[in-house]
Amino acid sequence: MRRRLIQSTLAVVLVVIAVFGLSLVIVETRTISSSAQERVDSEALKLASIVDSRIIGHEDITAEILRNQVTDERYAVIEIPGKAPIEIGTKPTGEVTEHTAPGEQGETVTVQEPRSSVTKEIGRTLLIIAAVALLAIIAAVLLAVRQANRLASPLTDLAETAERLGSGDPRPRHKRYGVPELDRVADVLDSSAERIARMLTAERRLAADASHQLRTPLTALSMRLEEITLTDDPNTVKEEATIALTQVERLTDVVERLLTNARDPRTGSAVSFDLDEVIKQQLEEWRPAYRSAGRAIVSSGKRHLRAVGTPGAVAQVLAALIENSLMHGGGTVALRTRVTGNQSVVEVTDEGPGVPADLGARIFERAISGRNSTGIGLAVARDLAEADGGRLELLQAQPPVFGLFLSRTPLKKALAGEESEPTVR
Repeated sequence: MRRRLIQSTLAVVLVVIAVFGLSLVIVETRTISSSAQERVDSEALKLASIVDSRIIGHEDITAEILRNQVTDERYAVIEIPGKAPIEIGTKPTGEVTEHTAPGEQGETVTVQEPRSSVTKEIGRTLLIIAAVALLAIIAAVLLAVRQANRLASPLTDLAETAERLGSGDPRPRHKRYGVPELDRVADVLDSSAERIARMLTAERRLAADASHQLRTPLTALSMRLEEITLTDDPNTVKEEATIALTQVERLTDVVERLLTNARDPRTGSAVSFDLDEVIKQQLEEWRPAYRSAGRAIVSSGKRHLRAVGTPGAVAQVLAALIENSLMHGGGTVALRTRVTGNQSVVEVTDEGPGVPADLGARIFERAISGRNSTGIGLAVARDLAEADGGRLELLQAQPPVFGLFLSRTPLKKALAGEESEPTVR
């Protein structure tokens, strides 16, 4: 559309310039030629008058005396009866502008001017006309581009929005143009962009969470299977196979949990469970990795605690904290359990440098990491904790202390009026 508008405007301007420019060239050419002829006629008459005066006054008539009366680029011939012709100037070659004026004493005066001088003047005039025409064309192009942009930019913006949607960039632009039809199209595109953005966010989040959360169980499972392949002891094979089956069940639970959160992050499957069993399972799973790193992982605190939540989700939260301490912490990692009010708390701490001061509470934001990691683990852990009514907090930055708070009473009982002590963070 923009190109067509520019082309049509330029075509109109070119037609106008061609019509009026050609007419102007013809008129100017004739005017310059007539002006040159008039100058030659005037000079011939003037020279004839001077010759008549000198003949009447019996004065000498020579080329030297009359040379100042003839313009430098012109050539004059004075023919007086009974005398030799008198030539003034250099006779031109080629085409000339000529006029012969008769005198009252029988003499004739002929003045010639080279046609090249007229041609040069016509050329200068044509150059000026061409320059003006070029300026007019440039001005027309600029005006056409400006007008085309004003008319075509809304459609271009809408096309770019649609292209961005198709390329996977669903950010709405919220741009309007004052044209009801175009604004309606923009409204529909923005609404579609918001819906697509929500769907893409959910899909990407599910993919990132699944990649991160399945990595550790799969690694542990592969280690168990590798142990099975390296031993011939039936008891060891049976023990490792039992652990592997447990980890497969955990994988299934993780996948189901991720899918549930992807559909509705607020949906939980909280039950009352034994917190010691989850902690014990995590210690057994992570102890080989810590042993390989020359570190230790221990547990302490109050035993036989029960909590309300999803065991698989709680295990994933603890796994994220333990893995975070393995990757970024140092020394011994300790899991401490305690009770505060109506909540069971699991604290995970290590002897490393802790969380950088510039991160603070932002450590739970996605893509926020103090070192070269994905920045997903803690964010997913917090979402899993909150899905069942718990919470995950950074209690202390240096040395790092993360606290997982889980309710000890089902929500329905709490709402029914069961007493609980104030929560202490």
